[in-house]
Amino acid sequence: MDFDTLIIGAGAAGLICAAQAPGKCLVIDHAKAAGEKIRISGGGRCNFTNLYASADNYISRNPHFAKSALARYTQWDFIDWVTRSGVAYHQKTLGQLFCDTSAKDIIAMLLKGVAEAGGQVQLNTSVQSVTTIEGGYSIQMSSPHGPRSVTAHNLVVACGGKPIPKMGATDFALRLAQKFGIPVTETYAGLVPFTFSGAQHEAFKSISGVAAPARLQTNGTAFEEAVLFTHRGLSGPAALQVSNYWSPGDVLTLGLLPEEKLRRAVSDAKGTEGRKSPLTIFTRLLPARLVPVVLQDLVLPERIADLTVAQLDSLTERLTQWRLIPAGTEGYRTAEVMVGGVDTAALSSKTMMAKSQPGLYFIGECVDVTGWLGGYNFQWAWSSGWVTGQAIKAGL
Repeated sequence: MDFDTLIIGAGAAGLICAAQAPGKCLVIDHAKAAGEKIRISGGGRCNFTNLYASADNYISRNPHFAKSALARYTQWDFIDWVTRSGVAYHQKTLGQLFCDTSAKDIIAMLLKGVAEAGGQVQLNTSVQSVTTIEGGYSIQMSSPHGPRSVTAHNLVVACGGKPIPKMGATDFALRLAQKFGIPVTETYAGLVPFTFSGAQHEAFKSISGVAAPARLQTNGTAFEEAVLFTHRGLSGPAALQVSNYWSPGDVLTLGLLPEEKLRRAVSDAKGTEGRKSPLTIFTRLLPARLVPVVLQDLVLPERIADLTVAQLDSLTERLTQWRLIPAGTEGYRTAEVMVGGVDTAALSSKTMMAKSQPGLYFIGECVDVTGWLGGYNFQWAWSSGWVTGQAIKAGL
């Protein structure tokens, strides 16, 4: 064999795998630079993991699948590597860790790990075909230097999913899995903004850029983070999180105020500022531009003192449980992740190797394991890539 291991994809999962894999290892990627998705993540500072990462923060047909890899290579293991590498970082909200300086520090750390393990990275290289041979795989590649054919004992598929096609993302990993008879679950864009149509779209467009803390829920799953109104619809952390659980036609329930706080504010205003309008009262509790849009179709009195019980109930329902039906999402164009992927039932949770195809591994985003917003997807990349590297090490 030309190589002990060939890894398709020089992203987070592929690079950490190569940093563990012994022997002759080649990482290829069709991009002109390694770790491009790492580079742009977190506003260029890479939210590289989360202090609270556990299997509960992931979506999969098999919610238990991720447990093994996440337990064997934890966020603390990756943080230790970051610390030893001298990469400065800080914590933001909800356990999210970011580089102090640049996401490029993480890429440099990973590439150094690959080099120290004896691996090579070859860029501007695309896979044309993969076939099985005795004891491994034959890979036909194209590069600026022309076509090349190599053989490898192990083949690791780490080329991600469909999000951000302008960066070259494709469904190659899914097509390769299907070529080898490995099932793929339904996929859709995740961690993605919602779009609206008609009057709702116009209303949200009029308050584009307005953000507010909120509770957003769909299908029994809720997140309490900020929402951001955009010229297309609804974004912000809460919206992105909920998008992983939403299907076309589902209702979003948006809570902008806790009911107790709302009713207390109305009661206090009735007692001391009865002549003021409901809009005036609520602009103290919510962004001023947001209030008239939220309340525009409600029948309310000119004075808060004249608010009836029925009107208060309608007001409460709107501000605590505003029911919205998106037209859709912005799709893979802006999605941060792909939900679904290579069926975990076909993979070993301990090694990530395909059960029906010796020496063929799938890691990272192409697998049906999708994390929440906040560093969880990077942690899955680190964990799944690490266990695969260890499995290859044990087998050589």
